[in-house]
Amino acid sequence: MEKINESTNPIRNKSKKVPHITGSLRSHMIELPTAIRDASGIVIFGKRLKSFVFTTDVAVIRNTNADAIIAVYPFTPQPIITEALVLAADVPVFCGVGGGITTGKRVTNLALDAEFKGAMGIVVNSPISNEVITQVRETIDIPIIVTVVSEFEDIEGRINAGATIINVSGAKKTAYIISKIREKYPDFPIIATGGPNNDSIRETIRAGANAITYTPPIVADMLNEIMIKYRLIYATENEEK
Repeated sequence: MEKINESTNPIRNKSKKVPHITGSLRSHMIELPTAIRDASGIVIFGKRLKSFVFTTDVAVIRNTNADAIIAVYPFTPQPIITEALVLAADVPVFCGVGGGITTGKRVTNLALDAEFKGAMGIVVNSPISNEVITQVRETIDIPIIVTVVSEFEDIEGRINAGATIINVSGAKKTAYIISKIREKYPDFPIIATGGPNNDSIRETIRAGANAITYTPPIVADMLNEIMIKYRLIYATENEEK
């Protein structure tokens, strides 16, 4: 049998042209900034994830091209909300289970419930104690994402307690915080907020982020833009009469 020389195989050496398929009903879905594709990504259970959309809105969850959902909200986590988010999503969901307002044994219980309901991972907030992280690690098998907001946090303690991924959310200092973590932990998985545009996202990736979280536009603002267009149509038609 003739062997194919891969170096001269015209099929293998063609430049990659990715077909894009869409439809009229999804033509205005929320597409994340293209710079996120520059990230290395994090492989979790065989899936390579680069982009995480930060939302609990099921309409956004069903209309975005993000690789995964990071669902954290400023209330005590509730299992029924976790269930709704996981059912609505067609991509992996990482659910917030507390760490700030919600503490102690309840965090562990919520984490276990999230795993049972199909979440790919759980997210805990910055104030959580290392003791609770250890309790969660001993209870669940899915990744634990620990949020950090300052370069002065005990990163080593978080890792030793059982953190799987560090999630850096430091506003304008995010890239700096990542760079400080990378000085001591060059290979530990990091997710980070990337900011509003391609330039800020690339800065975050250069600092060492493996994946990026993106906050989408507010649905009410998006709907308002659509309504303005509709009103203009009627106003134009009325002027022409």
